[in-house]
Amino acid sequence: MSDEVVPGAVIQVKTLFFAAYRDMVGAEELDIQLPQGATLRDAVRAIRARPGGDALPEDPALAVNREYASSNRVLENGDEVAFIPPVAGG
Repeated sequence: MSDEVVPGAVIQVKTLFFAAYRDMVGAEELDIQLPQGATLRDAVRAIRARPGGDALPEDPALAVNREYASSNRVLENGDEVAFIPPVAGG
């Protein structure tokens, strides 16, 4: 697999939402397209630009392919991004 970024190329990413985040965006999952080389931060911006997405925090906890990841992680085609809401308990 090449790390070369092809101008104009896009990737498709599946985004997953749980609990309050699911209610905010009105869906359990959404498929989004991003430019090749996009980061998790770009995915968050894309979701926050959708109806209801602006209620999400600017820097939520995120996981890529079931592993916690930082917002500067570069995404690849087919990645699964989970938006993880804060957990309260006691």
